[in-house]
Amino acid sequence: MAKTPVLTPRADDFPRWYQDLINKAELADNGPVRGTMVIRPYGYGLWERMQQDMDARIKATGTQNAYFPLLIPQSYLTREAEHVEGFAPELAVVTHGGGKELEEPVVIRPTSETIVNEYFSKWVQSYRDLPLLINQWANVVRWEMRPRLFLRTSEFLWQEGHTAHTTYEEARDFAARIHRHVYGAFMRDVLAMDFVLGRKTAKERFAGAINTLTLEGMMGDGKALQLGTSHELGQNFARAFDTRYLSREGSRELVWQTSWGSTTRMVGALVMMHGDDSGLRLPPRLAPVQAVVLAVKGDDAVLAEVHELGRRLTAAGVRVHVDDRVDVPFGRRAVDWELKGVPVRVEVGPRDLANGTAMLARRIPGGDKQPVALDALAGLLPALLEEDQALLLTQARARRESRTADVGTVEEAVEVTAAGGWARLPWAALGEEGEARLAEHAVTVRCLVAADGAVPEADDSPGNVALVARSY
Repeated sequence: MAKTPVLTPRADDFPRWYQDLINKAELADNGPVRGTMVIRPYGYGLWERMQQDMDARIKATGTQNAYFPLLIPQSYLTREAEHVEGFAPELAVVTHGGGKELEEPVVIRPTSETIVNEYFSKWVQSYRDLPLLINQWANVVRWEMRPRLFLRTSEFLWQEGHTAHTTYEEARDFAARIHRHVYGAFMRDVLAMDFVLGRKTAKERFAGAINTLTLEGMMGDGKALQLGTSHELGQNFARAFDTRYLSREGSRELVWQTSWGSTTRMVGALVMMHGDDSGLRLPPRLAPVQAVVLAVKGDDAVLAEVHELGRRLTAAGVRVHVDDRVDVPFGRRAVDWELKGVPVRVEVGPRDLANGTAMLARRIPGGDKQPVALDALAGLLPALLEEDQALLLTQARARRESRTADVGTVEEAVEVTAAGGWARLPWAALGEEGEARLAEHAVTVRCLVAADGAVPEADDSPGNVALVARSY
């Protein structure tokens, strides 16, 4: 009789597989208010490690952390017309507080460009105050009609950077630096994510921006997911909030600005890009636990060895958890760690101990177990973890490349995306009219790229290619 799978197979129902995995790997649960989520300790541990690495990269650019209020006067949003129009459908508005109707409604922060500019306009006096580089780690609320844990929730966690500069060129270059060298480097080198760096079309760019740079990743079902964005705001918000500086020449000038953000959506992307029918597959550089050492049975000698092995692996620089819960069946524990995506399991039983070996199971290649000498593990695991880190990126890139097709028409693009792939076609042939026709089929232009794969300097740069897909 066939064994019932722990998770719904991805090929049968990808959305159900995703929900099963979020639940059974104990990443998150639905909150009491529709569209909210409770992030469980294992899921939050992933976010904490993402935060730590990203925070260091952000600070390396000279950016400092600050915090701005959750509640924003509604009038602030109305100062930048395109911005308020873009966010109006998603706003949560507070009209009463302390048992009384408020004199002015306040919105729960959907993003902070407006309140940041209110204070930038006070803090910036002269060119000596620039560049002003601020980041905050916070929560935001955008009322979501079709929620999905980690991917689209009404409240989510993120970092949002806001900067002010003396020139357009300096702001443009800073937004590009965040795009490629903070977000891109982190997602490639730590999350082992494959993505395309590109430029959003006018229709898809951030409300109030003059340019939006994006990272687009292909998930396991072929749909696209926006992984992070970096925006050139031009002088739109500076003009609305009168954010000016005294130049070297003595004139009052508007600043040039950027904003940029990445969210807990990265956890969902990690699941959908790397997960398989057995559960998560965590990149070793991210994994809170890189190796779990399991005692197969409650033998005193086995228990002593797994704890000693845990100490030796920790000394070798491996993040280790020793699982000595011998009152829980071994098979159940092994499946749980597999679901949670721990890169390596080291299993030690009485027979293994008698042979001077342990059984090594590597989660990412998904291969069979193999015996390894106990005294060799500490020297072997660091290199194996790096191999598996590289393998995840290679597999993700191979999937995207094999499922991306060059096409010449909207009809061909719709056909490719309906089959679970991405399509590329010349932007000059597609244009805004073709973009609107794609939208009728729930297909969007994810980004524009140059013919050589670089990020274009302008929407209408010669040779621009549109990357189109269905998306989350």
